[in-house]
Amino acid sequence: MRTLLAAALAAFSLAAAPVATAKVPPAVAKALADPARSQAARDADASRLPGETLAFVGIRPGMTVIELYPGGGYFTRPLSELVGDKGQVVAVETTRWKGGVEADQKTIASLPRRNVTLEALPFGALPEKAPPADVFWITQNYHDLKIAEYGAVDMAAFNRRVFSMLKPGGTYFILDHEGNGTLSAEQIAKLHRIDKATVIREVEAAGFRLAAEGDFLRRPADDHTAGIFDKAIQGKTDQYALKFVKPKT
Repeated sequence: MRTLLAAALAAFSLAAAPVATAKVPPAVAKALADPARSQAARDADASRLPGETLAFVGIRPGMTVIELYPGGGYFTRPLSELVGDKGQVVAVETTRWKGGVEADQKTIASLPRRNVTLEALPFGALPEKAPPADVFWITQNYHDLKIAEYGAVDMAAFNRRVFSMLKPGGTYFILDHEGNGTLSAEQIAKLHRIDKATVIREVEAAGFRLAAEGDFLRRPADDHTAGIFDKAIQGKTDQYALKFVKPKT
């Protein structure tokens, strides 16, 4: 009976958040039309849908955004533009991945606004001191935090730390590649995927509430069995976008 009740409660939790189809507002479209964006970034837009992603999260002027693992700054540039001169972006990069910090530094130096700071830290570490944030942002990297080769990360402690870094009412945004059911650590490392239910369970355990799910990167043709770097599926994986909120009280 307890097992059935737990399953029912889990199913209710997964179904409780409304599905949001993001419409790209003019400010986001303008930020992405910036001619200073690299050709590589533009080439990735068709598969990554940055306009829908930014619109779903609801980035606005004056916000403070903590971006985990910018990976060269694909989202950093439009985030900088959207939060504006009264906002700020704290880019948190790991020193574990070769070339990541240097790529971020190059992007940040090229930005017209001086509202982005870079924290280069060991894998899984978060800044000891950071301004209270409106948004904590992770795209396609939550699963990496579970790969032992990169470093050991206590995910319960990590998510609690994110909770403490956000303002009441703040957003914890996670976008990642869908997996088939609950994956083992070995499967996550091999496929670079993580199932949505595991992410929801772990993040809600830290005190967050799932507020919305974006369907703009759902791709039913992906059966979740191939690794994300497999050329047959690369750039066409089924991905979920989850917006969690830190309760105001």
